[in-house]
Amino acid sequence: MAEALGGRARRMWQDASVSAVVAGAIAVVVSFAGPLTIVVQAAHAGDLDEAQLSSWIWAIALGSGVTGFVLSLRYRVPVVAAWSTPGAALLVTQLDDIPYATAIGAYLAAAALTVLVGVTGWFDALMRRIPGAVVSAVLAGILLRFGLDAFRALESGPAVAGVMIAGYVVCQRVAPRYAIAAPLAAAVAMAGATGTLSLGGTRLSLAAPVFTMPAWPGEALVSLTLPLFLVTMSAQNAPGVGALREAGYEVPSGQLVRDTGVASAVFAPFGAHAINLGAITAAICAGPDAHEDRGRRYVAGLSCGVFYVVVGLFGATVAGLFAALPQDLISAAAGVALLGALGGSMSAAFDDVDSRTPAIVAFLTTASGLTLWGLGAALWGLVFGMACRAVLTKPERNGNSDMDSSSPDLKGRRQ
Repeated sequence: MAEALGGRARRMWQDASVSAVVAGAIAVVVSFAGPLTIVVQAAHAGDLDEAQLSSWIWAIALGSGVTGFVLSLRYRVPVVAAWSTPGAALLVTQLDDIPYATAIGAYLAAAALTVLVGVTGWFDALMRRIPGAVVSAVLAGILLRFGLDAFRALESGPAVAGVMIAGYVVCQRVAPRYAIAAPLAAAVAMAGATGTLSLGGTRLSLAAPVFTMPAWPGEALVSLTLPLFLVTMSAQNAPGVGALREAGYEVPSGQLVRDTGVASAVFAPFGAHAINLGAITAAICAGPDAHEDRGRRYVAGLSCGVFYVVVGLFGATVAGLFAALPQDLISAAAGVALLGALGGSMSAAFDDVDSRTPAIVAFLTTASGLTLWGLGAALWGLVFGMACRAVLTKPERNGNSDMDSSSPDLKGRRQ
């Protein structure tokens, strides 16, 4: 055993490279620069205290880091785990109505569904059979408010919001990889220059995990569990597997999804809403910039995991830093960080003419914030969109149903 471990350690050292370590570090910066502001917004919506927010950051960072490190080492593939950004966006609209303990129960239920589809091998089949346009429309409806809030922030905080938005546009032209991190740094500097940045209460300290006993009220579970599960599967895990396969890695998608579900369940009582496969961050670590030799890029996944763990251990400090930022900056950063996801979701939702009506129904229902019988808008967006699709889809002459693989949506999802 010791000899085998020693051999593996020597192999890792031989495969290590500066470029791979830097790629892992950049992936962590991308994960925190923007997406974490959405977690902060969700915590504010749920009236969580600083200790609970610190525990949430600790849980998602440690969960992502440990999961990515273990999977990268096991499969010798640059597997990057992350937390669900669209899931956090969903929580911004839900945590003001759902008690935190009930949300924890919903996290555990969503994790159980994730493990189920991973263990049974249903993941690929599920992604093929769910109407892609409807799910994308629901995700777009969730993300819409963040884009609107980013531009509304120009009214009350034109300096910081203007720097964030303008910087994003410029960086998309000259340095796309830093299109979130660089404008965020510039906006923080602007906040400091205008006196709206308050770092007086920030201190370097380790995070203290806060365990929350889950509660299980049925309505809230249904309202949050299914949308959280579906947006994480469709917007995170599916693109994450796709990014690895596009880079030339044949990965066991079911096992990867299963393991992220297990990690989600372990860290859920401490605040982690969903641990999943990274998509954009996976592309960073799996691309040629990490290393020209595909067989040595797994080191980027390992380094990403280590950096995640280090940041997570100081979750209290990270929470304090975000608490020092003005609300206008947080709104602008969150909106800008989700612009790419919003554009991609809207494109996927409305690209197919035959699915456009169900998609617009799902999009508007979700964006409206509708609540019926205690169930939230994201769930009703799925229900109404799929019902509309079922009514409008003509059955195939050979008897195949709307859920058959001949559906235009499903063909698009395979490509």
